[in-house]
Amino acid sequence: MIRFLKDWTLIISMLAGIFGYFIYTSIPFLEPTKPFAAEAVAIIQPLLIFSMLFLTFCKVDPRSLRIRKWHLWLLLIQCGLFTGIGCVLIMLPHSGLRIVLEGAMICLICPTATAGAVVTKKLGGNVNNITTYTILINLATALLIPSLVPVVHPHPGMTVFSSAMLILSKVFPLLLFPLGAALLIRYLWPRLHHKVGQYQEVSFYLWAVALALATAVTTRSIVHSDVALSTQLWLVAVSLICCVMQFWLGWKIGLRYDDRITAGQSMGQKNTVLAIWMGYTFFTPITAVVGGFYSIWHNLLNSYQLYEHKKPTPHGEPARR
Repeated sequence: MIRFLKDWTLIISMLAGIFGYFIYTSIPFLEPTKPFAAEAVAIIQPLLIFSMLFLTFCKVDPRSLRIRKWHLWLLLIQCGLFTGIGCVLIMLPHSGLRIVLEGAMICLICPTATAGAVVTKKLGGNVNNITTYTILINLATALLIPSLVPVVHPHPGMTVFSSAMLILSKVFPLLLFPLGAALLIRYLWPRLHHKVGQYQEVSFYLWAVALALATAVTTRSIVHSDVALSTQLWLVAVSLICCVMQFWLGWKIGLRYDDRITAGQSMGQKNTVLAIWMGYTFFTPITAVVGGFYSIWHNLLNSYQLYEHKKPTPHGEPARR
């Protein structure tokens, strides 16, 4: 039973979020609780993301981390494309493609998934290298989101500076405090650090809950959106294009440095729960759709990679890619 749940967690979590939303909204006597539910999700979702990152970073041994040349190339591409699209939207504030381009920005700047190291290890990649990149892209995201988003998508009634400070207060602790907390307990309370390290499986279940909540919020955005269906379909297409493009670029760059699998997973496998949260928190809420569909695309691609990797060669050994 547990194995079945793990194998189908993505589908189960997303279905739980979709059906959970419709069941909740269809029960009349729960109507007064809706404002409190929205506030609760706004608090719980960041806490889940923080906890997942904290547990992941507790596995990190700083002495094993090294910055590789391909790390810098991937950072340049992700940050450059995010900034480039942002500049286009600043110059064309009334573009009909605004929502679609904002969706692309989310897909491009979203950090590497906390589960990226697990898939990379199964594919024969380098766990230390993807962990290093996960830290680097979290740092970049924590700096770029507050710097650019307030100008691209201003909050009504707020100055760019106050909006930037608001976003910084939400993003910076969420992405960087887990790393600081993990390093702190490693050096100050090694026994506690060792104990926490024994519960890495908990992050898997936290991710499942976070994904269900994120899917419910995305469903709500779609139901209450007055955005044209064609725009929503474009968001789905953008998530697919960004997913394939980032995996491909990661593979091509990683191949030059003999680390193809690790670079591909670093750039292509995303923390989609964070992407959905960024969409409905900092952009137009309907852009959260890209995070939900990106989750489907990258998991399908990962499933295919794992299948290909496990296929036996003519000599009976697992395939190495």
